[in-house]
Amino acid sequence: MLGSQARQLFGAGSIGDTLREGLERRKIPAATAMVATADKTIYTGAFGKRDSSGRVPVKPDAIFRIASMTKAITTTAAMQLVEQGKLSLEKPAAEHLPELGKLEVLDGFDQAGKPILRPARTPVTLHHLMTHTSGFVYPNWDPMLAKYNQVMHIANAPGAVAPLTPLRFEPGTRWQYGTGIDWTGKLVEKVSGLTLEQYFQQNILGPLGMKDTSFLMPEEKFDRMVSSYRRQKDGSLKEDPRTLPPAPKAFNGGGGLYSTAGDYVRFMQMILHKGRGPSGQILAPKTVEMMSANQIGNVNVAKLTSTDHSVSEDVDMHPGAADKYTFGFLLNQTAYPGGRSAGSLAWAGVENTFYWIDPQRQVCAVIMMQFFPFVDKDAVSMLGDFERTVYANV
Repeated sequence: MLGSQARQLFGAGSIGDTLREGLERRKIPAATAMVATADKTIYTGAFGKRDSSGRVPVKPDAIFRIASMTKAITTTAAMQLVEQGKLSLEKPAAEHLPELGKLEVLDGFDQAGKPILRPARTPVTLHHLMTHTSGFVYPNWDPMLAKYNQVMHIANAPGAVAPLTPLRFEPGTRWQYGTGIDWTGKLVEKVSGLTLEQYFQQNILGPLGMKDTSFLMPEEKFDRMVSSYRRQKDGSLKEDPRTLPPAPKAFNGGGGLYSTAGDYVRFMQMILHKGRGPSGQILAPKTVEMMSANQIGNVNVAKLTSTDHSVSEDVDMHPGAADKYTFGFLLNQTAYPGGRSAGSLAWAGVENTFYWIDPQRQVCAVIMMQFFPFVDKDAVSMLGDFERTVYANV
């Protein structure tokens, strides 16, 4: 049976019951979840065990790898620098990172299997990078870039930061998930003169009281880190070896933070408060408006087709809907049935951590699990159950 620690301020425990029963039925090893308004936490739950030994129960302050949930924090950093006039949304990013000045677009392969490359006609901007319209894509969801890497003998090194790959389309013409926010992180470092870890701690994480969020895992916090699992061919989940993660060689704006549900709620509450944190403004209200609005025009967020189903299944975050993208967030234009309102902001991490921010209802929520592949059917159904139960109670 899954152990649990939960606190409900509404709903007679139904959110906790939904999570406990759903995780148990689906044999998901561990999860934490929180629901909050702009000003207070209204649900906290923790379920399962820290690792396969089954000896240590998960507590609400359990630490998870949040992967691409890092992206919204990186775009927050970049938008702070835009506010200060140190970065421009529309000027060529090559003004700060010269390596972005001579990019090529991969159009396919000739009969001999050689890549067909042409110079990009449009300079890549910060706007492109933060909206996934730059042409930089992940090989995990792009068969052509995956083939290019194979042909060119380029290894997909785990933890590689901002690889200088060919673009897959002319900047600004399409939306495709990729490494643009890796490059955004590099821009933040170049312009600020700080590492991304230093910048985040000084300007976002520290001021928001996100004391357990970092690219670094100190030894004294390792006991709270939840094990990661991988789905096997027989359907079981196999635990990765549980060892203290080494410090990264470089900090990645596209992913790499460790965090807790409580810490991430603090970040989401800042967005609900239009940029205001406990110790003052993190972002100007007009900046939060920009981060909450469609920034990709008539282009729509597209379904992602996986090239490696051990890492991710095919991704369709809102089946049947034409969603948009802001600076760092998915923006749904139509409400989810029984769930979040139109105009809500969301994203996720590859090990099945999910969040959403609903400005219309003034509520935000996060659920953190820790296993591959991304959007595993059990993780998606767990998210759906959680979301519907939240909205049945708020």
